[in-house]
Amino acid sequence: MSASESNLFPLVGLQAVANAHNEWVAVSFHLPQQAGPGNSLATALAAADVFAHLAPLDCIIPLSDPHAVDEALLGQLLPHRTIFRLPAATVADQQAQKICQQWRDAGYRIVLDGPGAGPVTAAQVDARALGFDAAGELPELHQLISLPGPHLAYNVADGDSLATAAALGASWFAGDYALRGLRHHGDTEDGGSRRRLLALLGLLARDADAQELEVPLKQDPALAYHLFKLVNSAAFGFMAPITSFNQAITLLGRRQLQRWLQLLLYARQQDDGKVNALLPLAAVRAAQMESLSQLRGGDRAVQDLAFMTGVFSLLDVLLGMDMRDIIASLNLDPAVNNALLERSGELGTMLALAESGATPAQETLAGAGVDGETWWRSLLQAYQWAIQVSRNI
Repeated sequence: MSASESNLFPLVGLQAVANAHNEWVAVSFHLPQQAGPGNSLATALAAADVFAHLAPLDCIIPLSDPHAVDEALLGQLLPHRTIFRLPAATVADQQAQKICQQWRDAGYRIVLDGPGAGPVTAAQVDARALGFDAAGELPELHQLISLPGPHLAYNVADGDSLATAAALGASWFAGDYALRGLRHHGDTEDGGSRRRLLALLGLLARDADAQELEVPLKQDPALAYHLFKLVNSAAFGFMAPITSFNQAITLLGRRQLQRWLQLLLYARQQDDGKVNALLPLAAVRAAQMESLSQLRGGDRAVQDLAFMTGVFSLLDVLLGMDMRDIIASLNLDPAVNNALLERSGELGTMLALAESGATPAQETLAGAGVDGETWWRSLLQAYQWAIQVSRNI
């Protein structure tokens, strides 16, 4: 793609959709309406094998009108993994209903969204699930309970909003609720455990040797369990089981061990038995920052710092501590410190971009020297990594 074409690449975003156990079940696309959602989606699909990157998750595609999808675009979508989210107001005419029925016959699914969505309108297009904006007008309980679902609540802002949506019958959730208002491991962690965790972070940051790493690992049964579970998983394919820290360190290699341990810090199970919702979010940030660093010409050392910055950017949420207090106990590279505390420097610019939401503002991209296609490719690589992490930890 030429430079001029790349500048015209639509700003397409992704947002994870999780179930009540915080497990990712789908990815919702964010498409620019002004460029035409169908055209934007076609361009994004042509740039990379999207369904391979996001496998095995479903892909939720919001459309303002069923007519926005032509036969050529439909041919790029996998029926068994594509869900169209349609406003209820757009399916009133018979032609729209005919299109929706053709989709259903081909294996695509439909989520009917917004005011007017209910059992009656859902029956017109054979939709089995409803969607609603958790920050807007909420549906009545009877609207969801008579349909099989899974029903989708989006723009879920916090724990209270999540609980309200679940009480109404939603079982799929999208939003920033994982970043606020939920109980994370740090909320109930005792002082000794927190000190061990910070000690391990410090060792990782200064590239400590294997013997030093073994000490805090042996003192943290939960972290040790997840490490051995990971290295013995199919993802690594070692023939004989790994039974010691020294084996794990030797076989993984120091670079991979550091990266997985950074992410394993988020792997502790919650008090309610749920997966920590921060784990895949940290993986997305880390992987996208590494990808952006690589695409911008950064060497391996810079890519490692970018990855670490992405992982550590959620430590304040994980530990329930001020980031300055966390940084004070670690011996991080000054560039990482500046990025985490001030969003300054090249790492800070990339971090601000990675944490800007499903789709950053054009001026944020321009300020980072990143075009739309580079953003899209880095995002796909990040989600692919995060999905792998979630399935193996």
